[in-house]
Amino acid sequence: MESHLKTNRIQRKRRAMRVRKTVRGDHERPRLTVFRSNKHLHAQLVNDETHVTIFGFGTTSKDFKGTDLGKKSKKAAREIGKRIAAEAKKKNIEKFVFDRGSYKYHGLIAEIANAAREEGIKF
Repeated sequence: MESHLKTNRIQRKRRAMRVRKTVRGDHERPRLTVFRSNKHLHAQLVNDETHVTIFGFGTTSKDFKGTDLGKKSKKAAREIGKRIAAEAKKKNIEKFVFDRGSYKYHGLIAEIANAAREEGIKF
């Protein structure tokens, strides 16, 4: 059983690195990276040149706690994408590089990206 879990973890890291070797964020086009756990979603903008997280939002953020957006859902994913786009516009960031990590571009991950696109951000 342990070797099966170890194999899954290794495969997940390989998938993530396959994506990240071609996706780099800089000060003009930061990397929008997403993380999905069993209960929550997180998204953040990262500048890979300086290794700094510019900002991030998730279902564990103060604004979402105690609401129906405090758990992983498509509605919460859409709101996270909108807030990422709004905060980026405040900081004069118009373009992102999207990093899906080891996840398929499907469901909640696609929902975050599409909500940011609808707010006028280009990938």
